[in-house]
Amino acid sequence: MLGMDERKINVNVTMLGGGFGRKSKPDFSAEAAYLSMKVGKPIRVQWTREDDIQHGFYHAVSAQHIEASLDKNGAIESYLHRTAFSPITSTFSEGATTPGSFELRLGFTDNPINTPNMKLENGDAPAKARIGWMRSVSNIFHAFAIQSFIGEAAHKAGRDQKDYLLDTIGPSRIVDVTEQNATYDNYGGDKAVYPLDIGRLRHVIEKVADMSKWGRELPKGRGLGIAAHRSFLTYVATVVEVEVSDAGDLKVIKSWVAIDAGTVVNTDTVKNQTQGGSIYGITTAISDGITFDKGRVQQSNFHDYRVPRMSDVPLEIDVEIVQSDAPPAGVGEPSTPVYAPALCNAIFAACGKRIRQLPIGNQLKA
Repeated sequence: MLGMDERKINVNVTMLGGGFGRKSKPDFSAEAAYLSMKVGKPIRVQWTREDDIQHGFYHAVSAQHIEASLDKNGAIESYLHRTAFSPITSTFSEGATTPGSFELRLGFTDNPINTPNMKLENGDAPAKARIGWMRSVSNIFHAFAIQSFIGEAAHKAGRDQKDYLLDTIGPSRIVDVTEQNATYDNYGGDKAVYPLDIGRLRHVIEKVADMSKWGRELPKGRGLGIAAHRSFLTYVATVVEVEVSDAGDLKVIKSWVAIDAGTVVNTDTVKNQTQGGSIYGITTAISDGITFDKGRVQQSNFHDYRVPRMSDVPLEIDVEIVQSDAPPAGVGEPSTPVYAPALCNAIFAACGKRIRQLPIGNQLKA
């Protein structure tokens, strides 16, 4: 942008938190350098919220298609999952339309469903906006699709959600998806050290079911939903209890999270990150979406881009950390992708309304 020899440019790096990937895009720094050079003085650039909402980077829109055949006992006999979303590489490389393997391994190629017949396909999705990272990245829509589908299959089979989820992921075992012709980098972790361990996934499901007293009788209009997912080498299961009024008003009563992140040193940090990640999961479910008209973002501030208020989140988010001597794993993001499917499975249990598209918006009032 400056047309200068990079050896004449010195970048002073400041350590700042809370960017969730935004800091990897240096457009604001480039703006400041350009404007400073033009006026010949040091300057400060500060985007307004309107700038940020209308000219920032957006989490990829996605379409997920899943279908399966069930055997006479209701178990998944064959499974097809198609994913399409604008790749993050489109921000950096002109003409990029296909997700890379590092995006597909975020909840897609590492599918835990235990079935003899599985087919996974991904398609092209040219980007219509600047794509950026959001907390847990592609795990958000992959976990939502898979865990919601398992909830639907459980209902079709006439089975309890939790029991069906356990049966669907199958017995404790180590899964190596590269043996199934998948390209998988395991979040950069050595597969021998950080294997995909179905036993650990089963354990957090059973743990969170105990925490929430799964199976208890609930008042009319209330329901429990469950979802589980492995991301960033960590295993998380969440149960959400909701209440849906006759008018379609949603209230999240409470949620429970069991997390196995291997060896944990600072339990308070893990609990805080897990609770925060859960609230971020609520955000993915009920925040307004970004829409465009003739290439321009139509939203500008919180008056027309709704984000969750304190009243939208549960008063309690109970977290239990599994004691483990496994190597340490990630904790900042893994509790986010499970929340929306657990929430929507709970909504179905409460009122019989199936949510297949996020954000939820006014679907409960339709």
